[in-house]
Amino acid sequence: MWKWTADNAKGVVVMIHGAAEHHGRYKWLIEMWRLEGYHVIMGDLPGQGTTTRRRGHILSFDEYIEEVEEWIREAKTFNLPIFLLGHSMGGLISIRALEEKELDVRGVILSSPCLGLVKKPNKAMDILSKGLNVVMPSIRFDSGLSVKIATRNKEVQDMDENDTLYVTKVSVRWYRELMKAVEQAFFQIKKYPNIPTLVMQGGEDLIVDKIYVRKWFDQLQIREKSFKEWDGLYHEIFNEPERDNVFETARRFIDAHIEES
Repeated sequence: MWKWTADNAKGVVVMIHGAAEHHGRYKWLIEMWRLEGYHVIMGDLPGQGTTTRRRGHILSFDEYIEEVEEWIREAKTFNLPIFLLGHSMGGLISIRALEEKELDVRGVILSSPCLGLVKKPNKAMDILSKGLNVVMPSIRFDSGLSVKIATRNKEVQDMDENDTLYVTKVSVRWYRELMKAVEQAFFQIKKYPNIPTLVMQGGEDLIVDKIYVRKWFDQLQIREKSFKEWDGLYHEIFNEPERDNVFETARRFIDAHIEES
């Protein structure tokens, strides 16, 4: 876990990265929050980034939830309003953590949350993965994720080309736990707390199926929720060429709820 502090801070943003990536890919976004007067707390999820133990592998999705709980506990030491921002799998982790735990957060931003995949294994492979999950759960395969299908931003693509921390192989157990978490995100949706939530989704997402994101959002029964689809943007909306506009929307959402205090 790392902390980036701002002068005269008015709140704390806890950020959760997506599958395969790590906190180092969020330097631009971290600095943007700092300049707007927000402390930022973020770490690398188990099996990803600098946490090289069991690279691309987890025993349970709960490992992610427990890690995020620790980040939020650290955020509370600032005695400021806390906001949760989860991208892709980080969005799914945010949802599952909020459904299962009592987290003291003022608002939530979900960036292209992983609530369904555009490309899924065929039926035979899916059945095989269930068997392998029992007998060989740590066996790994290519994730199929690449920065070129994640963002149109050439600058980000070039930076990621030589990124040795980018996870390219994931385990069978990781995949099965991800799929189970997606199912639970829908099944347990009534447990999602009444916390203001902004969902932002790339309109041309090649990784997460936006139909399922919208389906989950429509089923969400809370007093304040908003949905923004960014036409033409790929999966990593905070890395796209239009990211200044995306950030401005996120900033306005958080600023509005800071002012409520």
